[in-house]
Amino acid sequence: MGRSQSLPRGAGDPRFGPDADDSASPILHVDMDAFFASVEVRHRPELAGRPVVVGGVGPRGVVSSASYEARRFGVRSAMPTARARALCPGAVYLPPDFARYRAASDAVMRIFRDVTPLVEPLSLDEAFLDVTGARRLFGPPAAIARRIRARVAAEQALTCSVGVGPSKFVAKLGSTRAKPDGLLVVPADRVLEFLHPLPVDALWGVGERSAETLRRLGLRTIGDLAEAPAGMLRKALGVASATHLHELARGRDARPVSPDQVEKSIGAEVTFDVDVVDPQEIRRALLALSEKVGSRLRAAGQVGRTISIKVRMSDFRTVSRSRTLDGATDVAREIFDTSWGLWTVLDPGEPVRLVGVRVEGLAGAVDTPRQLTLGAPERGWREAETAADAAAARFGRSVIGPASLLGKRDPRRGENSSRP
Repeated sequence: MGRSQSLPRGAGDPRFGPDADDSASPILHVDMDAFFASVEVRHRPELAGRPVVVGGVGPRGVVSSASYEARRFGVRSAMPTARARALCPGAVYLPPDFARYRAASDAVMRIFRDVTPLVEPLSLDEAFLDVTGARRLFGPPAAIARRIRARVAAEQALTCSVGVGPSKFVAKLGSTRAKPDGLLVVPADRVLEFLHPLPVDALWGVGERSAETLRRLGLRTIGDLAEAPAGMLRKALGVASATHLHELARGRDARPVSPDQVEKSIGAEVTFDVDVVDPQEIRRALLALSEKVGSRLRAAGQVGRTISIKVRMSDFRTVSRSRTLDGATDVAREIFDTSWGLWTVLDPGEPVRLVGVRVEGLAGAVDTPRQLTLGAPERGWREAETAADAAAARFGRSVIGPASLLGKRDPRRGENSSRP
C-alpha cells in the first residue's frame, strides 16, 4: 500500500465519517497507532509526549516504529536510523523488545475475538474483522468499531485507528486515512467516490517502480487507472498485475476475512554495525537469533521442521541454506545447532553484513508429535527455555540476556555445552 501521507482529505469528511451509512460495510481493519513506540511509552510513562523511535540503534539500523512526535520531524518506518537521528537528534532511540510487543498484541487480539471469531491478523499490530454475525449482539459495524477502540484504550492504554468498509481493501484504506486514533466509515454505495481521487500508489501492489510506470502513462489517480484501457495496463504491468489493479481500482475485492491463516515461517535477522569476519561473532549472532526465533515459536504455539540461514555479504550478495529435521522443534538449542552446522558448511570466508535464522514448515505445537532422541532424558533444553520465557515475561528479556544458551550447562548431560 502507498504512503499514508499521500492520501488526500481527512477522516473529518462527513461522507465518510463515523456516522456514515455502515449497513453494507461489515469489514473492519484495525491498525494500532505507532504500535512499538506506543508500547514503549506505556512501559516508560516518562517518555509520554517525547519523540520515541524504535529500531536498530547502530549505524546500519532501520526504524521499525516512530511516535507521532517523532514523525513531525519526518521520521518514518523503514528509514535508516542514521537518517532519523539527523532529522530528530533529540528523540529517544530504543531497540525493539518483541516479547513485550507480542504480549500487547495478544491482549489486543483477544479484544477483537471477544467481538467476532472472524479475525485475520496481518501482523502484531493490525487485523481484519468480519462483524457480520456480531451485529445482533453489539450493534452496527461503526458501533462495534467504537467499542473496540474504547476497550483497547481502557484495557491496554493504547490507541488504534479503524476503517469500516464493504471489503478488506477499502477498510484498510479507511484505517490509513483515519490515523491517528480515528474512525472512518466507507459506505458501500460510495466506494468509487472514496477511491477514485486517491493517488495510484494507495493501491495494494503499487510500489515506487510501478507507480512511476503508471504516472508515465498519465495515470495519477485510482480513477485514472480504473478508466485506463486494459490492453495498455497489461502491456505496461503484465497480465496478472494489471488484472489485480484494475479490479481494485473499480472497488472489487471479494477476499473473505480468513481467521485460519497461520504464519508460514518465523525468523529473525541482524545487520552488523560493521562487516564481520570473525566466525565466533557470527556464532554468537546465530545463537542470539536462534533464541529469539525459538521464543517466538513457543509464544505462537508453533513448531517447524525446516531451518534456514540467510547470509548477506559486504557487497550485498545474499545466499541461504536450509536443512529439514526428522522432527519439528521450537527449541532454540536445536535451531542453533542446525544453523551453526549450515554456516560451517557455507563458510563464505569473506566479510558478512547480515545473518538471519528462520524456521519454516510450521504446525501447531499441540498437534505435532515430538521426535525423541534415543537415550535423551525426559526433561531438557525445552524445559529450560520455557522457564526462561516465563522469567522474561515477568521481569523482561533483559534479565535473561542475549544468547543465554552460550556457555550454559547442558541440562541433559551436566556439562558445558557452549561448543556446537
